[in-house]
Amino acid sequence: MPCKPCDVEELMSISRTTFSDAFRNLNNPADFNSYLDKAFSKEQLCRELENPHMNFYFVYYEGNLAAYFKLNTEAAQTDIKQKDSMELERIYVCKAFQGKQLGKRLLDWIKDRAGNIGKSFLWLGVWEKNPRAIAFYERHGFYKFGTHPYYIGNDKQTDWLMRYDVINR
Repeated sequence: MPCKPCDVEELMSISRTTFSDAFRNLNNPADFNSYLDKAFSKEQLCRELENPHMNFYFVYYEGNLAAYFKLNTEAAQTDIKQKDSMELERIYVCKAFQGKQLGKRLLDWIKDRAGNIGKSFLWLGVWEKNPRAIAFYERHGFYKFGTHPYYIGNDKQTDWLMRYDVINR
């Protein structure tokens, strides 16, 4: 279900919770909290929700908010910015709903969405120190094509850039 500006409080909550669950214990607390306050502030999320090329979606499971994801197109993409590409910037499943194949179903829907709107490839960035996520994306047809820096506060980390070719599937 697409998010609207009136969903900002719920988006802020799920964003902070799922990101914290995934990465808090792997980062310096000061850098991590700085990142949370910047990336998931109400003001930042409102700006992103108002951008027509940034689209957030809520995913419900048995009536409960279980996951969310964010797709970027055009100039809203963080790196590639090609007309024929779409970025999957965020995809997070709440802890209580992990193990229910939601990630796979969401990724399948996102791949179909990319094809349906005429994109030739889907890409994302994933932290190089997240082997579980990298393996998940590889199982679903993504491959590494580069890297880029990603900052958690002042901590410069490296994300793998991974690509899925929509046209050649």
